Amino acid sequence: MIKKLLSCVREYKRPSILTFVFIVGEVIIECLIPFITANLVNQMKADLQMKSLLLTGLVLILMAVVSLACGGLAGYTSAKASAGFARNLRHDMFDRVQNFSFENIDKFSSSSLVTRLTTDVTNVQMAYMMTIRTAVRSPLMFIFSIIMAYIMGGALATTFVVVIPVLAFGLFMIGKTAMPAFHRVFKKYDKLNESVEENVRAMRVVKGFAREEYEKQKFNTAAEDIRREFTHAERIVALNSPLMQICMYFNMVFVLIVGSRLIISNRGTTIDVGQMSSMLTYGMQILMSLMMLSMIYVMITISMESMKRIAEVLDEKPLLVGPEHPITEMKDGSIDFEDVSFKYFKKSEKFALADVNLHIDSGMTVGILGGTGSSKSTLVQLIPRLYDTTQGSIKIGGVDVRDYDLEMLRDNVAMVLQKNQLFSGTIKENLRWGNENATDEELVEACKLAQADDFISTFPKGYDTYIEQGGTNVSGGQKQRLCIARALLKKPKILILDDSTSAVDTKTDALIRKGFREFIPETTKLIIAQRIASVQDADMIIILDNGHVAAVGNHEQLMQSSDIYKEIYQEQTNGGGDDE
Repeated sequence: MIKKLLSCVREYKRPSILTFVFIVGEVIIECLIPFITANLVNQMKADLQMKSLLLTGLVLILMAVVSLACGGLAGYTSAKASAGFARNLRHDMFDRVQNFSFENIDKFSSSSLVTRLTTDVTNVQMAYMMTIRTAVRSPLMFIFSIIMAYIMGGALATTFVVVIPVLAFGLFMIGKTAMPAFHRVFKKYDKLNESVEENVRAMRVVKGFAREEYEKQKFNTAAEDIRREFTHAERIVALNSPLMQICMYFNMVFVLIVGSRLIISNRGTTIDVGQMSSMLTYGMQILMSLMMLSMIYVMITISMESMKRIAEVLDEKPLLVGPEHPITEMKDGSIDFEDVSFKYFKKSEKFALADVNLHIDSGMTVGILGGTGSSKSTLVQLIPRLYDTTQGSIKIGGVDVRDYDLEMLRDNVAMVLQKNQLFSGTIKENLRWGNENATDEELVEACKLAQADDFISTFPKGYDTYIEQGGTNVSGGQKQRLCIARALLKKPKILILDDSTSAVDTKTDALIRKGFREFIPETTKLIIAQRIASVQDADMIIILDNGHVAAVGNHEQLMQSSDIYKEIYQEQTNGGGDDE
């Protein structure tokens, strides 16, 4: 896992290495300054000359400036390296998600993916910065300070033999106790993000049912849960400071008492004032190093959960991959389902689709009807390989869809969903998702075909009208017509409308179908609908029932042979309206 994540450092290896170099320079200088200061204090007792004092002072100032410069440069390079590392992590995760099939995406909730791309990456970024900076500085400072303490204080440095194990054990226990709470909090972040996402997406429903207070309470409960877990963990981690203070003051008192007695009793022959002052400084550096190591331990342990969650996304292999030698041309839009069965999960006992055999000629208009849960959407999603068949095969133009180049296949199979998505940007920018090189004339032609040009013309800015995120500033019917126009700009060989005219009136629906017949006769058109009027004039109508093909034929044939079709027809005509 660590190796996979570190592969994302890539072009930021150089600032990472430079951070290590600068940190080494800073630590060496900081450990030498107390040594020089101690010698200066001892020389002052022995009647130091002013010239030597000034020279030593200048050396100390120069060392302090160099140490400061090394620390500043280390801060700059570590920030650059960690921010670049986080950027590459997000890029690689987002790139991997773009290649996921629907089956892959089903393993992760959208709120969880958002948390992984934001909070989890930020945690790993902070851990990386602390690792290349503080996790290098603290051990070096710890080792160098102990060495210098023994050089300067001799046997007096044995005080650290007592203090260090006590502090290290205490810090370890604090980190170990706090970790479970940090682990739990990430799953709760997913729930919090899910609450926000659902509320924003369904704002009209929330207001329509006057459920604002319920949503507030739900959000507050999730937020309070996170606050409680973090507070519990932070209270434990906060014990670092008093433990550090106890050890530090014990060390100071011990050095002052024992050192003073040695100086007085031995008249400075064993240890002098300079050595004792440096011992206090080195003691502080040692204990601060241990404390920083404990913070690194806590941060890295917290980020381990984030690392695992990020690695799960990076390790997830796309289940839909292109063939080694893909076919890059599609002869026509004919479709064949040959003994097709499909289930969403391998462990599922029941097939969502079973034993489907169909032949659709290129250019046909095909209607698909069936009750809720009859797998209408599942049937059409297999055509552009949003999922792969579990058994059997689907052929387009006589070629198995798994043999086509995946991008080329999806360019030639345009889908318009009932809840299709518009993106923030102008109408033109949204339409050009279908063809980024489309001219303004082609945009207008596609919109006229989709019956969208009339309402676009009523906007003050026309095709330059800005669409808010999710298309919230246009109606459901307008959104569907814009999505149909966007799909038509691809000039596909197969056009799939998955209940995508449900929000338009019957007259507009009829005009859209008339435009299809007149302007794209060679395109195979598959129309999933709830209204029989939307598919009544289709060349072929497929009736699905519980994942099986119950009947196939045109309107007249099905009125004679299919009880399901006849029942739907009678309900919608004799019942006095459309069953939506």
